[in-house]
Amino acid sequence: MTAYQAKTPDQIGFVDYTEEENGTWEILYKRQMELIKGRACDAYMDGLERLQMSSNSIPQLPDINRVLRKETGWEVAAVPALIPFGKFFELLANKQFPAATFIRTREEIDYLQEPDIFHEIYGHCPLLTNPVFAKFVENYGKLGLAASKQERVYLARVFWFTVEFGLIQQAKDDLKIYGAGILSSTEETVYSLVSDKPVRKPFDLMTALRTPYRIDILQTTYFIIKQFEDIYNIMDSNIIDHIHEAIELGDFAANFPAKSSEPMKSSFKDQHDC
Repeated sequence: MTAYQAKTPDQIGFVDYTEEENGTWEILYKRQMELIKGRACDAYMDGLERLQMSSNSIPQLPDINRVLRKETGWEVAAVPALIPFGKFFELLANKQFPAATFIRTREEIDYLQEPDIFHEIYGHCPLLTNPVFAKFVENYGKLGLAASKQERVYLARVFWFTVEFGLIQQAKDDLKIYGAGILSSTEETVYSLVSDKPVRKPFDLMTALRTPYRIDILQTTYFIIKQFEDIYNIMDSNIIDHIHEAIELGDFAANFPAKSSEPMKSSFKDQHDC
């Protein structure tokens, strides 16, 4: 259950944020912009430039949507914090990315249990300007709509290891970040690329489907793609057959402890409720 209350946009879609809320955005935006230099993938940086977000105030959804509609036909939809998986898939299938219109408090600036406006807009929206990536997310939503509750659990793993915590090998010795859960997290932005603790491996659909993860720790496994076509090409009806095969084979052993002794200092903690 969320502790935050999403704000209601006015008739033209604008939200009246307070000076403190805009100040929180400024803190988050400026420090992440420094951290992602040389770490974020080229497509993300290109999208960030296209969106022209303000550094000192929370972007208004109509302004973001004007750019997204022009580039890929997408837009951001204001939602009341966490939403059911069914609604989540429905929005994606209709080229609408859900975003709760609240921002974390200063007390939780490094640790948040749910996606806020910073995670959704700063983390996700830049790559929605990329046609291949945007089509991948749209197809993901369409397949999720038709999937069973059990199948959706495995689809969530694909989303987690790509859209949220994916890495991309742009060229030899040029590993970069494209996952929104990393790019909106101060600690994970550095950790995902330089720490010797996590496992980094080439993306393989069956391996990703059988790999468990935890939402409350720095990730212990990252999957690497070479191009967005790598994940776009898996998002068709055959993925359901692969999910059933993964269920039959069973999960790999987890490479993380069963319970965390201290919280993860990340800006993205939880996926939308099933």
